[in-house]
Amino acid sequence: MKNLVNNLCLMILLVSVFVCSSTQAADLRVLFLGDSGHHRPKDRFEQLQPVLAKEGIEITYTSNMEDINLATLRQYDVLLLYANIDRIDPPQEKALLAYVADGGGFVAIHCASYCFRNSENIVALVGAQFESHGTGTFRTEITDSGHPIMKGFGGFESWDETYIHHLHNNKNRVVLSYRVDENGREPWTWVRTQGKGRVFYTAWGHDHRTWGNPGFQNLIERAIRWAAGKDPSSVSNYFADQPFIVPEMIAKRTDTKPFTYIDVGKRIPNYTPTPQWGTQGEPFSKMQAPLPPEESIKHYVTPKGFHLELFVSEPQLSGKPICMTWDERGRLWLAETQDYPNELQPLGKGRDRIRICEDTDGDWKTDKFTIFAEHLSIPTSIAFSEGGVIVQDGTQTLFLKDTDGDDVSDKRSVMFTGWNQGDTHGGVSNFQYGIDNWIWAMQGYNNSRPQTTNQQTNTQRFAAGFFRFRPDGSEIEFIRSTNNNTWGLGISEEGIIFGSTANRNPSVYMPIPNRYYEQVQGWTPSLVLGTIADTYLFKPITEKIRQVDQHGGYTAGAGHAIYTARNYPTQYWNRVAFVNGPTGHLTGAFVLRRDGADFNSSY
Repeated sequence: MKNLVNNLCLMILLVSVFVCSSTQAADLRVLFLGDSGHHRPKDRFEQLQPVLAKEGIEITYTSNMEDINLATLRQYDVLLLYANIDRIDPPQEKALLAYVADGGGFVAIHCASYCFRNSENIVALVGAQFESHGTGTFRTEITDSGHPIMKGFGGFESWDETYIHHLHNNKNRVVLSYRVDENGREPWTWVRTQGKGRVFYTAWGHDHRTWGNPGFQNLIERAIRWAAGKDPSSVSNYFADQPFIVPEMIAKRTDTKPFTYIDVGKRIPNYTPTPQWGTQGEPFSKMQAPLPPEESIKHYVTPKGFHLELFVSEPQLSGKPICMTWDERGRLWLAETQDYPNELQPLGKGRDRIRICEDTDGDWKTDKFTIFAEHLSIPTSIAFSEGGVIVQDGTQTLFLKDTDGDDVSDKRSVMFTGWNQGDTHGGVSNFQYGIDNWIWAMQGYNNSRPQTTNQQTNTQRFAAGFFRFRPDGSEIEFIRSTNNNTWGLGISEEGIIFGSTANRNPSVYMPIPNRYYEQVQGWTPSLVLGTIADTYLFKPITEKIRQVDQHGGYTAGAGHAIYTARNYPTQYWNRVAFVNGPTGHLTGAFVLRRDGADFNSSY
């Protein structure tokens, strides 16, 4: 009992320290001045306050003009004004001007440029006065990306009022962005210095749509830190909503050799684009002969500034590459298959294998090959776990491990059985480790009922959608259904889940797992997950393509790899998903964009 009391005391002490630390963690204090007007400043404060509290900025709300006095203002690093207060009394005008001149920060948002119209000095302090507006959805043009506030900030798009200003004060003013339309360029966001103080203004911010936008919130945090004399570079970069500039592609090479063809007789099916699925025309008879790797690579076309390098190829590989992953040492783990697609073998009798491909001399080409595992049949996914790998092997999920350091698997155990492989291109794929410490994956349209080896997990049947399982194989959960055969999975830096499927659905967003609906009696997810892409169509660089259906577009969206590294240009970071369209001989780039609680993607 004594130990229990001591432990409780220790826990209380730790909680007290944590609470105190959290309170003391605020490195900036802001006074938010609002009113009871139609812009509803208190509601906007409640949107912004919890966001900035997480970043160490404490905001206090007031609508009392009596707080505009030097004694009160000097308790804060920044005064934030968002209101429609038409007049200011001389003592309050004097206090505000003195506060800024002495080094206080002043952040004026949207309707703040129509406040205190009786004071020419305050209008000049803000930098201009509101005159008129329309409405619309737009983004602004950043014109000073080198300013500390704008470094690492890509802008955003939102519905808002299209402010026009007059009574501009250009003294000590730097315009950071303009709203550009057919009528010209309207200064939109700017900064000023006055005395020792710093002033920030933006015309963004009419209602909840802008105030709830992560880009706006990021901008206001930057503004507060700058106005307080701090370094805005401590704010996280924001490029999630910047315009994506479609890169120019390199020209097709002209030093390629002519293709050669083999006449196999009229044995190649020719599916034609007609309303009736499966309609065939006259069969083809000529099949293109394979190219050596050094010739094949010449036919790729990439964006300017990008290039391809060959890491490994035939004859070092002895089967069709079907899935792969990279380990922490930069080694490629590659599954090679002879059995796919039509020759699934009995368990343990397969002809497929996992090969480790390693560059040992730093020239970015494989020079060491090790067969890690053999006797697999149609291995469609690999993920690292507990010093080994989890492999989807046809109808079973295996855990393989090397225990003696020779890079050859000598331990094999079955994690799950019961996967349906009635159609070998409707199986399991895309094992990826999630930030929830579960392995995420996709199930094609085969209807499966996976079981743990001890049969303790009674899983439901499921097909075509997202699922996850614990790395120790103790639990498996179907997450949500997609609308057809599913082969792509992408996870963003934040752990947001996306995917892709066959048949006009190259990009899909997974919003809410089934379990949340199932916890409420009578609820079920009402719809399967459809596409978020603005189009399914693609434009191959060659006319020599064959498709069974969905002619001219994605019929086999494979992979949904979100670019989360930092070597590509910033517009790719954590917002571009690469989706293969094998029937079009291409890889598409889908730009992901938040849309309220949803996402959309643009091809």
